[in-house]
Amino acid sequence: MARITIKDVAARAGVSYQTVSKVLNHQGNVSPETEARIWEAVQESGYRPNVSARNLRTQSSNLIGYAWQRSLDDSPRPILDQFLYDAISTAEQHGYHLLTFLVDLKDAAGVPIYKELYDRRQVEGFILADTNHNDPRIAYLMEQDIPFASFGRANDDWDFCWVDIDGRHGLRIVVDHLIEQGHRQIGLLTWPEGSEAGAYREEGFVDSLRNAGLEVRPDWILRGTNTVQFGAEGMQHFRARPYDERPTAVACVSDVIAIGALNDANAAGLRVGQDIAITGYDDIPMAQYLTPSLTTVRQPIVAVGQRVVDLLLQQIREEPITEKGILLKPELIIRESS
Repeated sequence: MARITIKDVAARAGVSYQTVSKVLNHQGNVSPETEARIWEAVQESGYRPNVSARNLRTQSSNLIGYAWQRSLDDSPRPILDQFLYDAISTAEQHGYHLLTFLVDLKDAAGVPIYKELYDRRQVEGFILADTNHNDPRIAYLMEQDIPFASFGRANDDWDFCWVDIDGRHGLRIVVDHLIEQGHRQIGLLTWPEGSEAGAYREEGFVDSLRNAGLEVRPDWILRGTNTVQFGAEGMQHFRARPYDERPTAVACVSDVIAIGALNDANAAGLRVGQDIAITGYDDIPMAQYLTPSLTTVRQPIVAVGQRVVDLLLQQIREEPITEKGILLKPELIIRESS
């Protein structure tokens, strides 16, 4: 099959090839309607820019760096996997590719690899994920004035480009739903202290209980790794308490944890959704196929991947930053488990 050219895209979009070139290279004034039509033609035709030729002209690599890390506890991370897929897809639509590299994100001594890759022009900027409050990567990249954008927030005093999902709102709507179902004794299975995402979700949990005038019991907030095993152990801990001293509903900060809680409750003969309610967070594909199907929170991960890349490319191209901090809302998906 003949290689799709810029002229093929122009013919499909009904414009000149010069106009297509302007859009692909982000040069000149093109109306939003025409630009949208051109990108649609790019998508439909399967056109891919000749990156090598462009790099020779511009001395750019058209590569974006992403540090790949293995979770310390080997726990599954389906949301980060989905984010990476959507970030790659968006980058490739703009003629960029992701360069992944390994680094120990718990060791600040490994952070200078970012500057090394950038100074050697091997990458033009970085995408970050799995951030924490005083993330050494963010502090370093800000200090070195290297373009980057992150999936996740960090220190509120830091001024940088990020996209995140409002986890506080996510747990708030979960607990509000449980309260509407008549529950007054609600437990939480969450991550260890120090998790930025976990802290926001716990705040939402506490907000909702306090707004309803319900007691926040520290002994009903259990912390552990993002594993099925922790979910099962957490549920066992709650079940071991006297009947009137155990939660009637358990909110989990991830679907992975919720699966463990659900498995243990089922094995103990509890009717989940009747004897006890269990909720997750993430709406991973298998959540709807569990027994019973899992009430959970769906995150707009596709939008996160797209907007993180957009923020980074604005910096790389030295364009005005439209919005540095973008907080997206998740939605509650109600199923049988609550």
